[in-house]
Amino acid sequence: MSGHPTYQPQSAFMRWMERRLPIGGLIYSSFVVYPTPRNLNYWWTFGGILAFMLGVQIVTGVVLAMHYTPQVDFAFDSVERIMRDVNYGWLLRYLHATGASMFFLAAYIHMFRGMYYGSYKDPREVLWILGVILLLLMIITGFMGYVLPWGQMSFWAATVITNLFSAIPLVGEPIVTWLWGGYAVGNPTLNRFYSLHYLLPFVIVGVVVLHIWALHVAGQNNPTGVEPKSEEDTVAFTPYATIKDSFLLAVFCILFAWFVFYIPNFLLAPDNYIPANPAVTPTHIVPEWYYLPFYAILRAIPNKLFGVMALGASILILAFLPWLDTSKVRSARYRPLYRQFFWVFVIVCVGLGWLGGKPPEGNYVLIARIFTVYYFAFFLVILPVLGKVERTKPLPNSISESVLREGKPIGAQAPPPAGAKV
Repeated sequence: MSGHPTYQPQSAFMRWMERRLPIGGLIYSSFVVYPTPRNLNYWWTFGGILAFMLGVQIVTGVVLAMHYTPQVDFAFDSVERIMRDVNYGWLLRYLHATGASMFFLAAYIHMFRGMYYGSYKDPREVLWILGVILLLLMIITGFMGYVLPWGQMSFWAATVITNLFSAIPLVGEPIVTWLWGGYAVGNPTLNRFYSLHYLLPFVIVGVVVLHIWALHVAGQNNPTGVEPKSEEDTVAFTPYATIKDSFLLAVFCILFAWFVFYIPNFLLAPDNYIPANPAVTPTHIVPEWYYLPFYAILRAIPNKLFGVMALGASILILAFLPWLDTSKVRSARYRPLYRQFFWVFVIVCVGLGWLGGKPPEGNYVLIARIFTVYYFAFFLVILPVLGKVERTKPLPNSISESVLREGKPIGAQAPPPAGAKV
């Protein structure tokens, strides 16, 4: 948008640097005067929260890696030594382990917000796909990190999940053998997972850069789903958006700190405080809570190959959302039917998470199958049909008009048009 000031270096050194490497101008245009829709609500702050949590995970992970021993005979003891003998090791470990849960919590809220307000629609398809890639990378990275403590749940989760690849025809067994580094989960497996767990966060950083780049090219969506038409529809990113982001980040950090300092083991499996023992199988093998919806889908299908295919499809189908949703209207504010189906979808996802933590027996399996059917029907049936039959509400002409309409006192009348008799 025109009218926003350009970057003017104040010192001779910065002017010299700007002529050779205009990083100051890039930061200024991207994070200071970048035009932001004026009607963004607090649901838009989770992108910044995710960037903060990624930084926390990388910093704590690098320090933990300095003290961790990736060897099956010493891995469990090295984690316990970090907790007891390393200065503030207990804090680093709890920040990292609990931070993974907070990271996924923010990611799921961020994606549900995008689905509710139609942030995946034209021209933001690539932005959305990059977000799905980030989710997939997070899932892989988190799973490999879950294996590193080498407790009972770590060992058996690695055994069960890697064995799933054996269901793939022809190439399944070689993939499992490569992942294991042999013919059973052991020291080569731990070394592979350790190296990849250390590497993938930096790959995530690279995709995040692409994600932010795509965001700045397409521009931010907003609660109305109407594109900005004038400078009145936008405000500068700083201070307006940064103050809002900072406030909710502080609130989120309070929640994060509460888990870290008061109930750090609430989200961790008790069996993982028992050293890995290949001769003793835990009664109930479950992954971390943020994998439970996908785990429920996997177990809801009795055939191993089809279960693995459904598990993969449940994530990959998100990338096709821009084309599966045929409605021209973005925001659920103006789509009454979609809004109802969306909240049922959210309830189904939460329900799948609850079912993933239950034993695969009786009514739990039946309900999981019903929820799995709705999960895929939402994308493959409901969204395409709604786009054809749904009667949407009229959209505002501009973001400014919607802001003024929402800010009007209850019972107030709209001003009469110019020239009208009063």
